[in-house]
Amino acid sequence: MGQKLSGPDLLLYRAVDEVLHYVWDPIGVCGVPQARDEYHGYLPQVFGLLRDGADQFAIAAVLTSITTERMGLSSRPDHDSEVARILLDWKESVRDHEV
Repeated sequence: MGQKLSGPDLLLYRAVDEVLHYVWDPIGVCGVPQARDEYHGYLPQVFGLLRDGADQFAIAAVLTSITTERMGLSSRPDHDSEVARILLDWKESVRDHEV
């Protein structure tokens, strides 16, 4: 990211990384240890959306855009919407546990 994150932001950043790899996983590499960094290029953008207060629709739209425009894969809007909801749940969970 290029900047030091606060404790809650670091927790959220790590959660986004996990969700992108294990849940979103548009190319199906979640079971390949060597591909653990496959989605790191999208991590700052998705994290930034969450931190800036984007809603489920906006986050899902970005995930779909990445899948279709950058990866050239078919869209999965329902899946992307569910992933966005999970990301927002993580954001809420991190916020609830701030000290």
